Parts: sequence; structure tokens; C-alpha cells
Amino acid sequence: MSSTRNPGRVAGLWYLLLALLGPLRLVYIPNKLFVDGNAPATAANIAAHERLFRLGVASDLVCAVVLIFLVLAFYRLFERVDRNLAVLVVILGGVMPAVIYLVNAVSDLGALTAASGADFLSAFDKPQRDALAMLFLKLHGHQNTAAEILWGVWLFPLAALVYRSRFLPPFLGVWLALGGLAYVVLSFTGVLAPQYQDKVFGYAQPAFFGELALILWLVIKGAKPPAANPAAPSAAGAT
Repeated sequence: MSSTRNPGRVAGLWYLLLALLGPLRLVYIPNKLFVDGNAPATAANIAAHERLFRLGVASDLVCAVVLIFLVLAFYRLFERVDRNLAVLVVILGGVMPAVIYLVNAVSDLGALTAASGADFLSAFDKPQRDALAMLFLKLHGHQNTAAEILWGVWLFPLAALVYRSRFLPPFLGVWLALGGLAYVVLSFTGVLAPQYQDKVFGYAQPAFFGELALILWLVIKGAKPPAANPAAPSAAGAT
């Protein structure tokens, strides 16, 4: 069955693209360039690997666009299951997180500007510029902590749609709901008790794999909602 005739596979491909792009800025670049608690070393790494850092900014911009196409594909897939829930998926999972991706890109460009020592920053000495770069990176991290609430909340309507769809396995809906709860807990942990955030993230890993399971199901098997019954409206009108 081709992807053009299978809206589930279309959604799965967009979801897969997001899953491949997201870790570049979220995981790889921080591990490669950032030195925890060391602003001079972090700023030096960013300046020395400017192209890689800019690639991370570009990936955030692309992710913002991919998110919109993803949730629109989900809307097309689930609108007959529950249009209100499908709209929530578009808003909570696409529009709002996409804006945060764009804000994160601005924060990163601010960090790059400070780390590269732009001429107009000559009024600040080197330690001050390094601290400013680290501040922008911290803002990026705090924005991600705030965004985790959306990463979780959007999974609740998506989980309900999957569970009620009858053309996807119900266990995927349950798994997605657990992942959504885990993201919400992780977000509040980052705000209220950030020293435990890494530990909570480690414990929550199995719940997060629900999204990966959904991606693989949609890409491999696809999903196609049943065709609308044209006789239903006429029958209803005849009664």
C-alpha cells in the first residue's frame, strides 16, 4: 500500500524525520561542545565548531516545520475518530512546540554571537562574553524544560485517538499516555527539583519508547481509517 493511499504511513514518515533530526541539537551537540559549569571552554568549543553549532540551529528550524506537517498528517488520520481531540493534537503537538523551537533557535544564535566575539560586544571582556554565551545556552535548556509539558500533554489526546481508532493497536495508546505522563513529571521535576531531573529521565525511559513504537508501526504497517459510510447520513435523514 503506497504512502499516498495510507495516511498513517505519511504521519509515520514525518514522525521518523522528526525523531532523526531532534537528537542533533538535543543530545549530540551538547555532548560534543558543552562543558558543564565551564563557560570559557563551552564558548571556545562553540567558536571552534561554528558550522556544527549552526547546523544544530538549522535542525531546530526544520523541526519546527516538520512538526506542523506531522500534526496535520495526524489530523487527517484521526479526524473521523474525534475531530476535537485531533484539533488538540494540532495545537498542543504542533503549533505551540513549533514556536518554542523558533525561540530556541534565537537563543542559540545569541550564544553563538557572544561566543564568536562580535565587534559590538567589544565593550565586554572575554569572561563576560563567555558568561553571556552560557546564559543563552541555559535559557535554551530552560525552554526545553518548559516545552516538556507540551511534549507530554499532546500525547494524551493522541493516545486517546490511537486507543479509540480501531485501526491501531490499543496498547500503543496506553504506552503513549504513559509517555505523556512521564514528560509532564519530568517537566515539573526540572522546575521544582532540577537536581533529580536526570534520575527521573532515566527511570522514565521505557515510557518514552511508546513514541518510537508508534513510529515503527506507522512506517512499517501504516494505518488507514475506514472509509466514511455514505449511506449513513441518508439513513439517518430517513428516520
